[in-house]
Amino acid sequence: MALTLYVDTARWRAHHKHVQEQFPGLVPVCKGNGYGFGHERLAEEATRLGADLLAVGTTYEAARIKDYFGGDLLVLTPYRRGEEPVPLPDRVIRSVSSIDGVYGLVGARVVIEVMSSMKRHGISEQDLAQLHAAIENVRLEGFAIHLPLDRTDGSDAVEEVIGWMDRLRAARLPLHTMFVSHLKAEELHRLQQQFPQTRFRARIGTRLWLGDHEATEYRGAVLDVTRVSKGDRFGYRQQKAASDGFLVVVAGGTSHGVGLEAPKAMHGVMPRAKGVARAGLATVNRNLSPFVWAGKQRWFAEPPHMQVSILFVPADAEEPKVGDELVAHLRHTTTQFDRIVDR
Repeated sequence: MALTLYVDTARWRAHHKHVQEQFPGLVPVCKGNGYGFGHERLAEEATRLGADLLAVGTTYEAARIKDYFGGDLLVLTPYRRGEEPVPLPDRVIRSVSSIDGVYGLVGARVVIEVMSSMKRHGISEQDLAQLHAAIENVRLEGFAIHLPLDRTDGSDAVEEVIGWMDRLRAARLPLHTMFVSHLKAEELHRLQQQFPQTRFRARIGTRLWLGDHEATEYRGAVLDVTRVSKGDRFGYRQQKAASDGFLVVVAGGTSHGVGLEAPKAMHGVMPRAKGVARAGLATVNRNLSPFVWAGKQRWFAEPPHMQVSILFVPADAEEPKVGDELVAHLRHTTTQFDRIVDR
């Protein structure tokens, strides 16, 4: 009995091909938990796509994935002096976001990140004059810019990239390759038309692996079902059942990421109101689970355990049976499955 990730493989791969056609020179991204699929699986899928370069989050991820992907690997986390050395092959390319970082990677293959409106990390315009000397002792693979997802000020992503292209060109720095993130296909096409001598390569993870929501589904298997009456005590904390119903033990707990949620940016009155309502219910131990039964998302009977969750299903609903599987609405990037099934 397991928390299972089901994949409609033909549909999933058709989506990959569609994205690849929209973004020539696509660089697939495999970081974190492999977007819910694992590093080995995504390395296999990147190879199937014919990718020559795979982006990973850290040097530790590069060390793990190098045995599953035969092409070049781009580490997205910028190099910092004093970081723990990790033995890596020459086909690993390091990202750099400072002049000091460039000087610290003599002989290495590097991509230099410029500071975007994200303001996370990157070379500043004031640093450009120092780059000529710094890049003499590295193998420059190109520049990169990581753009924000939302532009609430109405600014244009393409114009931001053009601004940096103009600065780099004015500084007489090589512009053979520019790696970009979070651009639309038509935006990438506009850039390629304006700068035909530069190869623009889109680094894409979420849109590539998770862009077709109907291609994947998590399901948790029912392990036990116990009928309870109003007032019966149950669970670790011996709470009382609020009404007659069923305690349903389902595969999927905190070790899988169930009940763990990354903070979300909320826009608009309604989403904020729902967030306040959820927070209020949580103060009286009412927490909605990600598991669905009989067409409704069911409440946790108590906080999820390490490998299972206990749900409360009211008596007026159909009784689940051991072996049934409940659809679970889980975030791929915070979920660890027991098994993956292609179908």
